[in-house]
Amino acid sequence: MQQTNTRKPAPQATIDEERLHRKQRLAAAFRMWAKLGYDEGPAGHITARDPELLDHFWVNPFGRHFSRISVSDLLLVNHAGEVVEGNDIVNRAAFAIHSQIHAARPDVISAAHCHSMHGKAWSSLGRMLDPITQDACAFYDDHVLFDDYTGVVLDTEEGKRIAHALGGAKAAILRNHGLLTVGETVDEAVWWFITMDRTCQAQLLAEAAGTPILIDEDDARLTYTQVGTHLAGWFSFQPMYEMIVAQQPDLLD
Repeated sequence: MQQTNTRKPAPQATIDEERLHRKQRLAAAFRMWAKLGYDEGPAGHITARDPELLDHFWVNPFGRHFSRISVSDLLLVNHAGEVVEGNDIVNRAAFAIHSQIHAARPDVISAAHCHSMHGKAWSSLGRMLDPITQDACAFYDDHVLFDDYTGVVLDTEEGKRIAHALGGAKAAILRNHGLLTVGETVDEAVWWFITMDRTCQAQLLAEAAGTPILIDEDDARLTYTQVGTHLAGWFSFQPMYEMIVAQQPDLLD
């Protein structure tokens, strides 16, 4: 008998349980990013929209290493950039970018950005990713290029421009900066970032060796429906979540 995958994200029973669920995924995501070497000084942030206060989001404290972040360290930030829960400071760039994405995209629960090595290397080329691998097809016709670097994003007007460029896509290449991904769950947004960074690495390697063969447009579109859906993004992060919680259970504190 053919088996089908029935695992899928499900809302929690109460607002408090949903809030805790999102914060646990957020803390786990930072620990996973630390293992992947995505730390670059104080740069990098992932946010999770609060399930009750919809114009508020949870985010990592500025300057805390990803490997040390636990649930209790996360900050709740309001629409004005004020920390309303937590005992640390928020990254101004995190607020400038994420607040505008959350405002522009009610469907987005989570947004992720950091200065990963291959993401920032690819961003310097000012190009979109090509469908050269199965995994790259997750971004086929579903990512954009923000082609206007003007320095560290500290102004919400710049955040609005990034949000406008992102439109309804799942990801953006920020030229000379790095990658940005979003999702309907924390799990999805984080997975898209991880696999997008690896996709950048794959294309950099392939082009260094020769001329990659592109996947046919029809096949790329079909593959997108298999690997680029919200469910596919969420599901792909589950093994990582289970692994990091088993290895570092203190992240749930």
